[in-house]
Amino acid sequence: MKKDKPPMKFLVADDHAIVRKGLVQILCDEFPDAIVREVSNSHEVIEQIHQDAWDVILLDISMPGRNGIETLKQIRAEGIKTPILMLSMHSEGQYAVRVLKAGASGFLNKETATEELLVAVRKLLDGRKYVTASVAEKLIDTLGDKEQKSSHDSLSDREMQVLQYIASGKTVSEIADELSLSVNTISTYRSRILEKLNLKNSAELTRYAFDHKLV
Repeated sequence: MKKDKPPMKFLVADDHAIVRKGLVQILCDEFPDAIVREVSNSHEVIEQIHQDAWDVILLDISMPGRNGIETLKQIRAEGIKTPILMLSMHSEGQYAVRVLKAGASGFLNKETATEELLVAVRKLLDGRKYVTASVAEKLIDTLGDKEQKSSHDSLSDREMQVLQYIASGKTVSEIADELSLSVNTISTYRSRILEKLNLKNSAELTRYAFDHKLV
């Protein structure tokens, strides 16, 4: 007697409830028999991957506290091979190569999630990676000479995140609240960013971010 195939399981991690509901609805419409679970932070993600096996994880980069990239790295460090699709409101030029190098199976900008989500998910379910043509070009570029790389490529994932917040107009204290870190820690990150990019102040940093399409 042929056994019934177990339902697919999707884990959706995003701190914005409206975004989560939208992603869940898309998945449920396409995979009506699937189990789709929602979580809102890194702690809940780690908890769920220890409790159950998932076919695909949709993981937002900009969650409060430990962000999605740090969570991704922890998952891979624990030897968990589940396909992970990283989601972000920021452009793919900013994060796609970083997350793929960190072990992600794909990167998707939330603005195109409605059209591309199912394409990406199906590729991951088939054991493949999801990258756009422009991301593929960027991956090829990273194999080139170091001289061709931008100054911001030297920033850590957290420094890049702080840079984006500063460029979007947030104060140091607002960023500290958003990331659940101290004001002194954010100030230290800001100083490191300015030093690495050879900039003098937040105004120059903001201009740099816009010139390089980082926000």
